[in-house]
Amino acid sequence: MSERKVLNKYYPPDFDPSKIPKLKLPKDRQYVVRLMAPFNMRCKTCGEYIYKGKKFNARKETVQNESYLGLPIFRFYIKCTRCLAEITFKTDPENTDYTMEHGATRNFQAEKLLEEEEKRVQKEREDEELNNPMKVLENRTKDSKLEMEVLENLQELKDLNQRQAHVDFEAMLRQHRLSEEERQRQEQEEDERETAALVEESRKRRLLEDSDSEEDTTPTQPQPALRPNPTAILDETPKAKRKAESWERSVGTLGSRPQLSGLVVKKTGLDSIIRGGRAPPLPGAMKNGQAAGPVPQMPSTSSLSQLGVYSDSEDSSGSN
Repeated sequence: MSERKVLNKYYPPDFDPSKIPKLKLPKDRQYVVRLMAPFNMRCKTCGEYIYKGKKFNARKETVQNESYLGLPIFRFYIKCTRCLAEITFKTDPENTDYTMEHGATRNFQAEKLLEEEEKRVQKEREDEELNNPMKVLENRTKDSKLEMEVLENLQELKDLNQRQAHVDFEAMLRQHRLSEEERQRQEQEEDERETAALVEESRKRRLLEDSDSEEDTTPTQPQPALRPNPTAILDETPKAKRKAESWERSVGTLGSRPQLSGLVVKKTGLDSIIRGGRAPPLPGAMKNGQAAGPVPQMPSTSSLSQLGVYSDSEDSSGSN
């Protein structure tokens, strides 16, 4: 039984491959291929953005009369996803990239521009060194200096990594915890000292206030009342006489009646006795060695009132 998938073909003995007819295909024929957009682009017709990696069923053809070091250059045709306008781009083997032909514009690519700028600077430097030997020496000096700086930075990074590799994190945490406990203990001691100082100060202030209040509230001892001297009437008699004499010198004698002058003298003595705080004993007040009831106080009379009484008595005597 023959196998289903035949791998070997049968060639008859009289087979001649030169007799097989060849198809004459055009060189610029197109193939339909499936590809992805190689870069970001924007359609010129409708402004639609086509991002890198979007898949298309494109037509591929070989560009005539263009090659790079014997490598053919291919052109691709795609259609805009919005307006179906035709967009073409081709390969760029020199820069290992693609170039836009028409139908769209390539969006800005900073990386590509940076690479182009570096290439331009490198080419200018090579051209300058080719004609100027001193510039070659200067560039070499700059390069060696830059290389030394890079090596120093690299060595610093290596040392830093080694120090971090040998760091004992447990010891660091333990040291940090001990320092925190010491700081808290010192703060607690300071708070206790401040509290004790405040309590002592408040106690001293309270003691001072209590002592001041005791001094203010101490009752003054009452002065003993002066008791009247029994012989004060004897001391007052000369004073009464002197007052009467001064009265006679300034006003004159009160009259020829002895009873009125004696009345004035008696009233003057009565005033002095009343000022001393005692009332004169009345006749009949003492009986059988026993004191009678309290004698009512007589109201004190001034000299002007006595003068008024005297003038009334003179008027009454003249009218008689």
